[in-house]
Amino acid sequence: MTITPETSMGTIMDGLPGARRALFARYHLGGCQSCGFSPNETVASLCARNGGIDPQEMIAHLLAAHEHDLAFLLSPAEVKQRLEQAPETVLLDCRTREEHEAVAIPGSQFLTQELQQQLFAADPLQDIILYDHLGKNVLDTCAWFVGHGMKNTRALQGGIDAWSREIDPSLPRYQLEIES
Repeated sequence: MTITPETSMGTIMDGLPGARRALFARYHLGGCQSCGFSPNETVASLCARNGGIDPQEMIAHLLAAHEHDLAFLLSPAEVKQRLEQAPETVLLDCRTREEHEAVAIPGSQFLTQELQQQLFAADPLQDIILYDHLGKNVLDTCAWFVGHGMKNTRALQGGIDAWSREIDPSLPRYQLEIES
């Protein structure tokens, strides 16, 4: 992805799933209303209104963070292969309970706080694969797991939607409708 100072934050959020986490970690931007940004705001305007951050520095940070995140992403084909070769791999659904009950990857478990605590207290080398709907939020949960010592945690790139398109077309695809 090419990012310039005139690239919109919406474009960045769509193209780099971990960008919000990276911006918050380094610059304390995007985590709440007081430090948020709009999808139409550009990198240059965000930098200017937050103490004159160098846009090129921010761009470099975003791209480096994305490169780091890529190490945690597995394609649907890679996930399928891991599940076949290591059936003890834990496949966790990070979506809402309603989404999980409507459609889920066979063999996956719905991630509850109780299950998370059980996993954190168990083998830190346990193979864990997380997934969400479109692969846009799962990296944050993956980072949380890795930060809590679960070193073999990875995330399904593109979420259950990519799984349905590439691996199991019998799983219904869906689109979330958000009320305004």
